[in-house]
Amino acid sequence: MPVLRVLGVIPARLHSTRLPRKVLREIAGAPMVAHVFRRARQSPLLSDLLVATDAQEVVDACHALRIPAVMTSADHPSGTDRVWEVSRSRVADVYVNIQGDEPLITPGHIGALVQPFQRRPETQVATLKIRAAPEEVTNPDVVKVVVGAQGNALYFSRLPIPFDRDRTGAPTYWKHLGIYAYRREALESFHRFPPSPLETAERLEQLRFLENGIPIQVVETAEPTIGVDTEADLRAVEAYLKSRPQ
Repeated sequence: MPVLRVLGVIPARLHSTRLPRKVLREIAGAPMVAHVFRRARQSPLLSDLLVATDAQEVVDACHALRIPAVMTSADHPSGTDRVWEVSRSRVADVYVNIQGDEPLITPGHIGALVQPFQRRPETQVATLKIRAAPEEVTNPDVVKVVVGAQGNALYFSRLPIPFDRDRTGAPTYWKHLGIYAYRREALESFHRFPPSPLETAERLEQLRFLENGIPIQVVETAEPTIGVDTEADLRAVEAYLKSRPQ
């Protein structure tokens, strides 16, 4: 397999709608963004790793913990746009978007994301899926994905897809984990294209790639995560971390 220069970028916007200032919220004695950095740093595939934020307060908190952090525009509507800005000044073969609210990221997640770029050089974007629990299938806060025979995403939705019309119980439902890897060209295209109709309807930025003909390779993982969007998520992550030696 070719040796790739892989840059990990942790977008860390300070002001979020559902859980304000969540990237700096303390979990088990450290801000959440520090947990994301420390766990991602365990991956041997990352050539470098940094935090990209819109707030000097986040930069200062990271630097106090010796975590590399850079300021990016406050106008970016998404983490993907923040990774794009980093890509303009940092050269890499692959850029991994490690969400700042994913404190349970593992080296296994990063390895699964990078694998398609190693095996198929034409890969432009990769992301992850995991089997959805029964209670997640109908939950609109859990994004579902359907995948074609070649492993590329057909669609992402907040609704249960595919629709089991005859109630056979046969379909397998896949939960999308919002961690991505991209080629620089894909980031350039994403930033250049306007928000697409399906993206706007579903409020899912990855649909912009699909609507503009950029395939997304979807890789299965068996390692669950807890994306932190609520106080309950924060408590669940803290309980998980405290129950396991770090």
